[in-house]
Amino acid sequence: MNKISAFFKSYADSFTTNMREHFENIPQVFKLSVADLKKTYTGAALGWAWAVIKPIVNIFVYWFAIAIGLRQGGDVNGYPYILWLICGIIPWFYMSEAITGGTDCIRKYSYLVTKMKYPVTTIPTFTNLSKLFVHLLITIAVVLIFWIAGYPPTIYLLQLPLYTILMFLFFNAWALFAGLVSAMSKDFSNLVKSFNVAVFWLSGILWNIENVKDSPVVYSLMMLNPVTFICYGYRNCFVNGTWFFEQPMRLCYFLGWYLFMGLLSLWAHKKLRKEIPDVLM
Repeated sequence: MNKISAFFKSYADSFTTNMREHFENIPQVFKLSVADLKKTYTGAALGWAWAVIKPIVNIFVYWFAIAIGLRQGGDVNGYPYILWLICGIIPWFYMSEAITGGTDCIRKYSYLVTKMKYPVTTIPTFTNLSKLFVHLLITIAVVLIFWIAGYPPTIYLLQLPLYTILMFLFFNAWALFAGLVSAMSKDFSNLVKSFNVAVFWLSGILWNIENVKDSPVVYSLMMLNPVTFICYGYRNCFVNGTWFFEQPMRLCYFLGWYLFMGLLSLWAHKKLRKEIPDVLM
């Protein structure tokens, strides 16, 4: 019984430390997120335009390959394939950056830990927050694109902030775990980057997961994928016209993954926080 109590107490202490460090450094988190955003685009000739150019190029390539090359880009739920593709792929742009960028975030800002004694738990937060700013701008642009194309905003868009917040929280927990582990071993970072493309193709971003509904096992596994949940959620807002509470099990699966990832991040923080400054020296 004492061991169980000690186990829960250690995780509670790690969680409390995490929350305290965030609340004590709220101004710094926002300042560093803006600085990280500027650092990403400063120095390039086109500057901030790259925040829009890169997604446009990627979307065009995927649309051309699927709709023109493979002739598989038919309408989905009455919406042109290009619109269906856009609303599902925009969260992936954020998630992809969060998966790979979160893995390297602590190494990238190692000087904050080694020279300034800045709390390591907030580094993933401000790096993810900088990516979220870009994501929000792109999302607004997508709403305008749908409107111009003849599909004005519907009441289902009211749930879009929920999916955005869930996405941010999940990948913030991921970044803390992955960033700490990657700081200890670069092999983990390379492993994550090698799997990033696989996650993209297996998450139903370019193709409709309803097409595999006749294979219950495959469909169920797809629904367990947190990336699929977010992309599907965005499409529920834009094209499917479905509320999150109409699919409670999918939400429960995602929350289960979030709880698991949160525990992993607390475990990594508890185990590695004292060693990180020495490793990064």
